[in-house]
Amino acid sequence: MIFGFDFAFADQPWLQTLIALAVLVTVAFVANWLSKVILLKGLNRALALTRFGEEKQTLSRIAWRLSYLVPTIIVQVGIVAVPHLSDVAVTLVRNVAAAFSIVTIAMAISSGLSLLNDVYQRREDAAERPIKGYVQVGKILVYCAAAVLVISALMDRSPLILLSGLGALAAVLMLVFQDTILSLVASIQITSNDMLRVGDWIEMPGQSADGDVIDIALHTVKVRNWDKTITTIPTSRLIKESFKNWRGMSESGVRRIKRALLIDQTSVGFLTAEQSDRLKRTALIAPYLAEKTGEIDRWNRERNASGAVNARRLTNLGTFRHYVEAYLHAHSGIAEGQTTMVRQLDPTPRGLPLELYCFTNTTAWTEYEAIQSDIFDHLIAILPEFGLCLFQEPAGHDFAGSFRRAA
Repeated sequence: MIFGFDFAFADQPWLQTLIALAVLVTVAFVANWLSKVILLKGLNRALALTRFGEEKQTLSRIAWRLSYLVPTIIVQVGIVAVPHLSDVAVTLVRNVAAAFSIVTIAMAISSGLSLLNDVYQRREDAAERPIKGYVQVGKILVYCAAAVLVISALMDRSPLILLSGLGALAAVLMLVFQDTILSLVASIQITSNDMLRVGDWIEMPGQSADGDVIDIALHTVKVRNWDKTITTIPTSRLIKESFKNWRGMSESGVRRIKRALLIDQTSVGFLTAEQSDRLKRTALIAPYLAEKTGEIDRWNRERNASGAVNARRLTNLGTFRHYVEAYLHAHSGIAEGQTTMVRQLDPTPRGLPLELYCFTNTTAWTEYEAIQSDIFDHLIAILPEFGLCLFQEPAGHDFAGSFRRAA
């Protein structure tokens, strides 16, 4: 007797089948409802005793999906007991139920991998060693395996038979997953070599990226530029192309200033006695002038050198260069113990570059720019005290003044 309907409806086999199917669906529905209630209530109680409350939504989603396994198993087992169903129908229902179970398990595993990544993100070193790319690879492998098992279940064949036929499609699969494979290799290299972390400031002109890294995934790296736009860079490009990572600057706590003043070379000359006397009253340059003047005087006396050509004399540019060095060493915004120098570069048609090379004691952008601007504001303003001028191409008012004088 099957479901107890053989004697009650012996002359109506279709009704036996219909009633048996209705009972099977009802039992499956009730079992699904009970499993959800039991799983979710038990999960909520367990979460109340653990520290995984923040991931409650993900855990609930996993439990919700796994609850569908109960009615699926009931259908797979109970469909055999339904009377008057053909073998083809029974096999079809069982295969579809098995395929549904595989998909359910695959989705639950995928959610579990996402949960693993969320938990890992709470670690202090998560930004240094992100695993999001590996999690995405794991999801791809899970869904690929699920696809093979689902097809095998629907065809009612062994997965090994299906896999043996995939050899001819290897080239096609390599082509389809080319970007994924390249991205996986790039992610491994980036992580193992510690080339990039979330929060790093990078510059990649070829991809129009200049800002902070906000996300590192399998296929893409997202950069929030300073203008608040988002640049998405293929992960493989970070291996193929060069980029600048400013992490070293951030970790050192100092930031470099490398900028030049373009001196008008026609203003370079020897210090006059009046300029020398006036500059000796400047605290930053007075020790240098006293030492250098004594050294030059001794040199001239020993060699009996005199005159504008034979004797050594101080230049306004050399004196200004030492003043700038002293000013940088005395500035509160310049880092001590770092390279600090003022040097001349090769003369150019636009003037003689006098370059400042030093480091600020802060990496904050606004503070760095304020320190740099403060230094150059002061130096540009004090240049006339040394008899020097900055080079500047003629502007409209320069020509207008010349025309007025000529008239």
